[in-house]
Amino acid sequence: MSTRFPFTAVVGMDDLRLALLLNAVSPSVGGVLVRGEKGTAKSTAVRALAELLPEVAVVAGCRFSCDPASPDPDCPDGPHTGGIPGARPARMVELPVGASEDRLVGALDIERALADGVKAFEPGLLADAHRGILYVDEVNLLHDHLVDVLLDAAAMGASHVEREGVSVRHAARFLLVGTMNPEEGELRPQLLDRFGLTVEVAASRDPQQRVEVVRRRLAFEDDPAGFAARWADEETALRERIAAARELLPKVALGDAALLQIAATCAAFEVDGMRADIVMARTATALAAWAGRTEVTSEDVRQAALLALPHRRRRNPFDAPGLDEDKLDETLERFRGEEPDGDPEPDGPGDGGPGDGGPGDGGGPGGGGGGIPPQSEGPASGESSTPDETPAPEESPAPGEAPAQAPRGGGPGAGERAAVSAGEPFRTKALSVPGLGEGAAGRRSRARTEQGRTTGDTRPRGALTKLHLAATVRAAAPHQRARGRSGPGLVLRRDDLRQAVREGREGNLVLFVVDASGSMAARQRMSAVKGAVLSLLLDAYQRRDKVGLVTFRGRDAEVALPPTSSVDAAAARLEKLPTGGRTPLSAGLLKAHDVLRVERLRDPSRRPLLVVVTDGRATGGGADPVALAARAARLHAADGTAAVVVDCETGPVRLGLAGNLARDLGGTAVTLDELRADAIAGLVRDVQGQGNSPKDSMRRAA
Repeated sequence: MSTRFPFTAVVGMDDLRLALLLNAVSPSVGGVLVRGEKGTAKSTAVRALAELLPEVAVVAGCRFSCDPASPDPDCPDGPHTGGIPGARPARMVELPVGASEDRLVGALDIERALADGVKAFEPGLLADAHRGILYVDEVNLLHDHLVDVLLDAAAMGASHVEREGVSVRHAARFLLVGTMNPEEGELRPQLLDRFGLTVEVAASRDPQQRVEVVRRRLAFEDDPAGFAARWADEETALRERIAAARELLPKVALGDAALLQIAATCAAFEVDGMRADIVMARTATALAAWAGRTEVTSEDVRQAALLALPHRRRRNPFDAPGLDEDKLDETLERFRGEEPDGDPEPDGPGDGGPGDGGPGDGGGPGGGGGGIPPQSEGPASGESSTPDETPAPEESPAPGEAPAQAPRGGGPGAGERAAVSAGEPFRTKALSVPGLGEGAAGRRSRARTEQGRTTGDTRPRGALTKLHLAATVRAAAPHQRARGRSGPGLVLRRDDLRQAVREGREGNLVLFVVDASGSMAARQRMSAVKGAVLSLLLDAYQRRDKVGLVTFRGRDAEVALPPTSSVDAAAARLEKLPTGGRTPLSAGLLKAHDVLRVERLRDPSRRPLLVVVTDGRATGGGADPVALAARAARLHAADGTAAVVVDCETGPVRLGLAGNLARDLGGTAVTLDELRADAIAGLVRDVQGQGNSPKDSMRRAA
């Protein structure tokens, strides 16, 4: 096995190292989610943790790592009566983002089944990870069908496999550790809640610390074994401290005062369910054991809250992570009560909390007790510090809309209006691309996928990935006599093999083209438009889409956000979007056409859905802006791009220009009111295909 970078050689990252060590002390904490920008040693620290864990006692020869002291009675390799005990190092099993479901949960051993007629089960990664670490790098990119399996296994502590005539259950209790870059998209709330702790990491801005990072990394790459040997003493000391904390853990007392503070904190931050309370209690207990104490203090509760609550208080993917530490301190002080033995602040070596006495000198793991820094909170939805504005001089308000006051003082510039806040989001209708795609797994449009329900079979093209067993047997059965079969079993040839055809859902590229011209600049109108786009972004997040944002105003259009999986980045750009000027509708459509052309080359299997948010007016971009816009729209229709026009026209007199644009695009138009999920069904049936159930949409933001 290749030499891993020593855990104690990781520079800084105190919160990350502390969270990992707490899980090493008490695996019941529930794992760690590490969020941070690329190149911040997330994976390095996680992989180094496995070297610190004590050996695991196992039944010799058991593929499912049963404990000799209490073997699993349902173990497929059992029963283990009188089995020979053995030991092995704790495993860290890595789950690749592109792994198949069979690789994760296990499957029928096809080779033995066909050759020997034996139903043999081949264990998957969940069996390998039992009583160890299951590590998922880029966990936010994990396919939904794998997420569902992980959720079931994490909830039950076991894996149930029912497929190809095989019915197997085996224990699957593991420490779930995931790393992710938030720029590439967020996690589903259900999986997010399964991680006990979360840590935000970022590269240090201290030049001296960055120099030390580079120095150690280069030294490790030049001589991995020699570098590891220089840190062997620190690694041994840390390993011994973990073992000592594990022994002390059952003796730690979690008093009523600490429990009251935990419950009050979870209630104050309005986290869902009771898992947060349980995780905080386990984390605070582990913190006390790590510090060498047998009593949980208020400082333990505070540190546990900073690690266990930030990812649970998010109501939607656009909420900033982190906690308000002033509110946390106020809550803890209000419910401080009496500590055990009437001593509100225990004295002694452990008084410093989890950072007291970290291994090694100078910023060892757990040192400083540093928590997650508080995040600044922006204005609440619907609030704005800018005055009311009117549309630009070259564009009059839509009929029925009263002009607002002109901006005062040094504004953003001639014809430009400052950004307004988005209106309250809502649950949108389910839009989908018609036909049957073959893109990445998601939740929007119908597609042929590697998972989902089996709808038929076909001859394999290339390597066989999903055997349709019944179809294979049917294809081979008529030829058995001619092949000279004279006993049990089945004589198979390659031509008999059949690939299962499965149908599921795919994620799409949802490209928003947003009109930010003067005709959209009335405050209430633009706020409603932003609220609608924000609602569609929430829906795209739930359906695992990529999103992009093109805006047009004044004389030209721009790509405000290239296609990405990070919908919160799109929401941030949308919130800052200014308005004003003419309406270069043709420029916006042409810019969108260029974006989609490039994306088709990058990812030809991901089908696009064009969402144009406008009132349909075209007043800029050439001598005949209306004709130019129609010509640009017909380019999208010629490419077969599914399109929806969200008609933002308001007032008693409506020109119906958005409907004309939708016809040129070959799509359909919906008003802001019709976009809501509770609107009359069928208004967007032309682009919905069969759609998804409204219950799959993102719940209404709090």
